[in-house]
Amino acid sequence: MNRYPYRLVDNGDMGLTILFEAPISRALSIYIVQLAERCRARFSQHIVDLIPAYQSLTLGFNLDSEWAATQTFELEQLIEETQLSADSLSTKPTKRVEIPVCYGGEYGPDLAPMAQQKNMTQQSLINQHSQTEYFVHMLGFAPGFMYLGGLDPSLACPRKSVPAMQVPAGSLGIGAGQTGIYPQVSPGGWHIIGRTPLALFDVNNTPACIVNPLDSVRFYPISASEFENWNTP
Repeated sequence: MNRYPYRLVDNGDMGLTILFEAPISRALSIYIVQLAERCRARFSQHIVDLIPAYQSLTLGFNLDSEWAATQTFELEQLIEETQLSADSLSTKPTKRVEIPVCYGGEYGPDLAPMAQQKNMTQQSLINQHSQTEYFVHMLGFAPGFMYLGGLDPSLACPRKSVPAMQVPAGSLGIGAGQTGIYPQVSPGGWHIIGRTPLALFDVNNTPACIVNPLDSVRFYPISASEFENWNTP
């Protein structure tokens, strides 16, 4: 029996998504990244894109490749091989990234109402949020947006009923049972509790994002003056 039951779903004319029928977990994310690495190594001449997600892996095929029409058998073989050796697979080295955050005030306008709703002081909410090490399951929604696991359930908060049309870049939010940072200015429905002065995503950098899937993230509080002077020479 497969460790992670799955099904294959066509994704456009030249794409295929492997959907895993298993709950979101650290172990599943590790497996999906490992499978992506094996697909990249085995099928490098046929694949132009690999997109790992919470419970899926999407493969984009070379438009000039005839292999796409007959890829299912080879791909299923690789999935089976990877599942059989999942416990012993090695992954690329991961890192822990520490991200400064100015919590509350103009940088985190939803911190005070959220603390009040949860019968907490703002400082206790900051402490609880910043003392957790978060796991990067995936990147998505916007370039460099981190989907982080590990939020204390007591800090979970339903998404806003009316999303904001413009959330500043670097805003740290909580939505349902997740926390994450908006890398660019964008609409968003999460509760904004702080902001980082760091640039999280830059196409001119290699890699473009400061984290990769399977890395860990820790937030640490900074003052408003530290935020304002962060990039001052």
